[in-house]
Amino acid sequence: MSSLMGLGTRAMFANMATLQSIGNNIANANTKGYSRQETQLETAGGQFTGAGFFGQGVNITTITRSYDRFLTTQSAAAASVASYDSTRASQLSQLENVFTLGDKGLGHAAGQLLNSFVDMANNPSDASARQVVLTRAQELSGRFMAAGEQLNALQGGVAQDMKTATSTVNALAQQVAALNKQISAQNGTGHSPNDMLDQRDQLIAQISSYINVTTIPASDGSMGLFVGGGMSLVLGGNANTLKAATDPYDPSKLQLALQEGGVDRLVPGSAIAGGSIAGLMKFQNEDLTDARNLLGQMAVAISGALNQQQALGLDLGQPASMGAPIFSVGAPKALPANSNSGNAALGVTVSDFTHVQASDYELRYDGSDYSLVRLSDDQAVTGSPFSAAALAAGINVEGLTIQLNAGTPAAGDRFLLQTVTGAAQDMRTVLNDPKGLAAASPVTASFGAGNKGTATVASLGAVNNTLDRTLTANFTFTSDTGDYSWETVDATGTVTGTGTGTWTAGSPISVNGFELKLNGVPKNADTISVKPTLSTAANNGNALALAQLDKVAFVGARTLSDGTLVPGKTITDAYASAVSNIGVRVQSANSASNISSSFAAAAESARVNKAGVNLDEEAARLIQFQQAYQASAKVLQVAQTLFDTLLQAAGG
Repeated sequence: MSSLMGLGTRAMFANMATLQSIGNNIANANTKGYSRQETQLETAGGQFTGAGFFGQGVNITTITRSYDRFLTTQSAAAASVASYDSTRASQLSQLENVFTLGDKGLGHAAGQLLNSFVDMANNPSDASARQVVLTRAQELSGRFMAAGEQLNALQGGVAQDMKTATSTVNALAQQVAALNKQISAQNGTGHSPNDMLDQRDQLIAQISSYINVTTIPASDGSMGLFVGGGMSLVLGGNANTLKAATDPYDPSKLQLALQEGGVDRLVPGSAIAGGSIAGLMKFQNEDLTDARNLLGQMAVAISGALNQQQALGLDLGQPASMGAPIFSVGAPKALPANSNSGNAALGVTVSDFTHVQASDYELRYDGSDYSLVRLSDDQAVTGSPFSAAALAAGINVEGLTIQLNAGTPAAGDRFLLQTVTGAAQDMRTVLNDPKGLAAASPVTASFGAGNKGTATVASLGAVNNTLDRTLTANFTFTSDTGDYSWETVDATGTVTGTGTGTWTAGSPISVNGFELKLNGVPKNADTISVKPTLSTAANNGNALALAQLDKVAFVGARTLSDGTLVPGKTITDAYASAVSNIGVRVQSANSASNISSSFAAAAESARVNKAGVNLDEEAARLIQFQQAYQASAKVLQVAQTLFDTLLQAAGG
């Protein structure tokens, strides 16, 4: 009799516990991160009698949760990658706004400036035409400055987002560590604290959206979280602090560091493959840096080209002088790493604006030689490594002169060379007087009155700063096939130089730092005299040369190790290439974001299918165990009736 009552009682408890877990599942059907729980039952085992083994009912073993570690880890990892792609795509869309097309773009402003030289060439003494040139120059430098400031604003936003994200990760990591302690304390009971485990999984998923973590379970039930390939964020009940630390070179940038034992250890950017923090770092260290360098390269090139050509002409001053610079740009910087133990100071200057590349460089000293790496493609520059003596004397690479100015380096010292990073944001129009524009060529050609040929001036102007304005060059053709002799004389008529040459159609005659190009054909005995320009108001030789710069490829030329020259681009083509570069990145990032978001949704769906609550299923189970509970109650009721009957029979 007692065994029947025991059976009924155990069955009621078991079915009540199952109904409770079902009710809990239904209540948490829409709770994010909740895993479906199930009451696990087992038979109580049989009792041996002479007639065989009689069952003793059912026992409640534990409450389990529907959990698949692989699916949970996969979902968190997929969400981490999606967060990375989404963050980078969002930042790149803002960067794309800096490189605008149409009349608001840098390319348009550069074209307008070069076109304004045509109007000045048509009337070199016209003050209004000269003023238009200066206005266009100020507009161009203003757009470079504005673009540079926009990039600074993006960098500031990245820094703030990184600080906010690291603070959030630290708060979440502290919660994981606290849960680890509670879970470990429950480890000896033999039962899983399901709700705590769900909370911890949810926290880890949230951390993964900021930075991807590797999870390693411990024997005490705690979960270790590691970042950067083995640096512990959470270990047992302790959480280390993630920090947005100052870049070793550039204080305007932030890098990720983990504080362990009071020491900040930088987390390698290459070791962070997911999360919004990784997306921010990728954008800052690559996309934003490349954008700065592309802008800076164009600023250095166009200011260098215009200033160089301006310096080869004469202005309207009294007396006339060679043209002063139109623009100034931010100078290159050599930034020592904050870990350097030496006191070496390096100097970097632009020696050839046509060969300046859109890249930073890293210079490393190994104790005897210096290695120089171009960071845009991680390739050593031609000639690297360089000896200490070579650097002390100054090395010329890719349009730059790098020199050890003072101090002594120590082995392991590193330097970041920002050659064009600040050029755009610090670009200024430094010429304010319209009369200072050098429209006139410093030399003027005249043809002999008795010339029989058809030769006329196609162009004439200085091509380098070796031009001696005190000399007159006289040319006499000695044949109908272009042979000529020449001499230079000073103001007193003294001959200072002589020579011969052969003119061919399309090729210039070069003497004394100028180039003379001819239209038509000269004949034997024809003469040409190239004299210093006396009247600058009517001369437009240099203005024509300035206007022709829109066809000159002076941006980003390269000379290979075998001496082969790889031509650069015109300023218009260079800007179009920069716009295309950023546009391709935006398109690729958006595509990657769409793909990773779809994959993350699929991974989460797979996890939910395993761990989530199906209300239809729970409703069916609710009815099932309701009936089982009622049946158990009926067993208990029957046992009680039998017991009452037995008592009545014994008493009667």
